[in-house]
Amino acid sequence: MVLTVLVFFAGLLLLYYGAEYLVTGSSHLAFSFGVRPLIVGMTVIAFATSMPELMVSLLAAFKGSSDIAAGNIIGSNIANVGLILGVAGLMMPMTVARSTLMREIPFMIGVSLLLYLFVLDGVLGFANGLILFLLLIGFLLYCLRTARTGSVVEVDAEAPRGRPGESRRRHLVFIGLGMVGLGVGAELMVRSAVIIATALGISELVIGMTVVALGTSLPELAASVVSAWKGEMDLSVGNVIGSNIFNVLFVLGICPMIRPLSIDPSVLRFELPIMLAFSIALIPLLLPGMKLDRPRGALLLTAYLIFIGVLFV
Repeated sequence: MVLTVLVFFAGLLLLYYGAEYLVTGSSHLAFSFGVRPLIVGMTVIAFATSMPELMVSLLAAFKGSSDIAAGNIIGSNIANVGLILGVAGLMMPMTVARSTLMREIPFMIGVSLLLYLFVLDGVLGFANGLILFLLLIGFLLYCLRTARTGSVVEVDAEAPRGRPGESRRRHLVFIGLGMVGLGVGAELMVRSAVIIATALGISELVIGMTVVALGTSLPELAASVVSAWKGEMDLSVGNVIGSNIFNVLFVLGICPMIRPLSIDPSVLRFELPIMLAFSIALIPLLLPGMKLDRPRGALLLTAYLIFIGVLFV
């Protein structure tokens, strides 16, 4: 059992550092082509930080652990809003663009609601996954229309002698290393999480919603906290919104097209409504003053901790 726990944390470390390399390489590469920070946060960084969820959920689906596959995504989306925006807001109060509140957050709520409707029959099948994936393509096309800042940013100012082409090759190496780390880390985490859940008599759904979801949300937490600390608010907020959209449309789009996912009935009664509630709550929470200040961040974090406590109770 001790060895299994060590393997789990080894997988967690590989996930974290793999995602760190992937986020660093992909975000710097995008900035070097002059892409707006909010769009980088909602697409490039969101995609990179959603890779742990994809790898873990895919492997869980292949192993027949649908509860871990679905629970990981739902738990991660709740953690992204409650934990990550809560911590980021506590660290550095953030101003949110009105366009984000009026367009991107409602889109995130819409895809969450669509997911709920799709799983009412207890199964997320091929057709459901295909529709979600097609919506992802539409979302990416929308982002591409508003992506460019109009100027190219050289992100490696500390290395003035390096040519842009050389810098971009280095970012591609980081991306490759990150993807390898994510693949190996996801395999170790899923394998050990199933063993731990069985040994402790805890359901795979709870393990997926808590430990695995928190583990796969570490890249989002790192990216958002660092962005908030540096004052890059668009990156921090965009990363969370984009990650939630990618988790539903990308991860839960691809997984059921490979293997249908069975959804536990309890998820429809509790976890999915909670995910929707966290997403919807962002609008009235952010609307006064268009800010996520420390009191609101504390409220989100407290709500998330209560959710985790209720899961185990």
